Amino acid sequence: MERAATVVTDAIARQWANDMGVVVFAGPGNNGGDALAVARMLAVRGYSVSVWLFNTTGRLSDDCKKNRDRLKDVKKLKSFVQVTEEFDPPVLDSSTLVVDGLFGSGLNKPLTGGFASLVKYVNASTAKVVSIDIPSGLMTESNEYNVRTNIIRADVTLTLQQPKLSFFFPENQQYIGNLKVLDIGISSEGIDATDAHFYVLEESDVRCRLLGRDAFAHKGTMGHALIIAGSRGMAGAAMLAAKACLRSGAGKVTVHTPKANVLPLQIGVPEAILDIDFDESIFSQAVETEHYKALGVGPGLGTNETTAITLIGQLRRAQCPVVIDADALNILANHKAWMQQIPAGAILTPHIGEFEKLEGVSTDSYERISKAMILAEHQQAYIVLKGHYTSIISPGGRVVFCPTGNAGMATAGSGDVLTGIITALLARGYKQGDACIVGTYLHGLAGDIAAEQYGQESLIASDIISCLPMAFKKLTS
Repeated sequence: MERAATVVTDAIARQWANDMGVVVFAGPGNNGGDALAVARMLAVRGYSVSVWLFNTTGRLSDDCKKNRDRLKDVKKLKSFVQVTEEFDPPVLDSSTLVVDGLFGSGLNKPLTGGFASLVKYVNASTAKVVSIDIPSGLMTESNEYNVRTNIIRADVTLTLQQPKLSFFFPENQQYIGNLKVLDIGISSEGIDATDAHFYVLEESDVRCRLLGRDAFAHKGTMGHALIIAGSRGMAGAAMLAAKACLRSGAGKVTVHTPKANVLPLQIGVPEAILDIDFDESIFSQAVETEHYKALGVGPGLGTNETTAITLIGQLRRAQCPVVIDADALNILANHKAWMQQIPAGAILTPHIGEFEKLEGVSTDSYERISKAMILAEHQQAYIVLKGHYTSIISPGGRVVFCPTGNAGMATAGSGDVLTGIITALLARGYKQGDACIVGTYLHGLAGDIAAEQYGQESLIASDIISCLPMAFKKLTS
């Protein structure tokens, strides 16, 4: 707790000068103990600190008691109030910094009564709020049944050692503010040895999975990928997937697409081989896959019933690893009984809307992740659930969050690019799990490089493809 309080105090001191009045709200548990220790350290550093310790049940944790007693020796403390019943809240204005140490990661039910009123009072003020470890009232995993008006809205959250699962969910960002993860000296060996369902990708996790390129390689040894994509008016989806596939190292890429898309593809992606469907406008003819190392299917395909029937025939006869995206997922959502015919080891890459068509609307992100874990196990498939923190769910129930990527990638065609990247990696010889991890990280990294060059507002999907070479170079340098 001393180590935690020290790094929290340092983080506060780096952001706010000691002319800021500090109000500390401490709860009865260890989160309150952290807050009391921070109050002591800030007072020693010359901050004007007022402390309210809430002990309405007469039960404090041992460490909270110890830090309460240590405050007695701090002569520079402005005030200390131990609240056992009702209290008059202090004035909170724009010159006040509130240190939120009411409740931490052990909370398992919504705040009610006086604590709920206090949270609402803090949220209604103009004070800056810094939460220790987690905003009070927010639970670390599911907040499905939480009362969201009773959660602190922090400007800064100083979380200890590891981010909490709920921090990765978009609906909770309004409470977290600017997140900073502080190292409090917990053993890295102990962390690495801990078995968990949830992980965050690091660059080292990707680097160690990268396959090298033999000096004597030729296009025949670098994998032949098949992309089935496009319908009349949707040649662009096929082009983006094909270009991304080529840029991600596949030796050869064949695109199966309707006749209407031939001219745009031949001009826009001259490196791709075309396999032309008999139909002028839609995907109507399944392709034998015995000569391909990977298949990516779905971008711009449409959901015509002929296409739907052709798709399920294509998936049934697939003899190589498969990436299923976009309209291929929409077709499966419209024919849920067909899900049983997806080959084991398939990779599904839905965005939230596509996933909810497959598995129904979820009340929050935790429920959605839980459904994806069940689906991955049931189908023995990999699910790449796209979002700010894209999550990769394996058949064994492991969830990996990807930290790369940015809001500029919320643009048409971005998902088609990811399909092309993962398909290329499968064709190159990556196992499905590794292709998901490397492909998702590369996709986000290329998007981050593109955002630096063009800005998030102006970023388009083809910019991600243009920046794939820099992403690869960054990971291999």
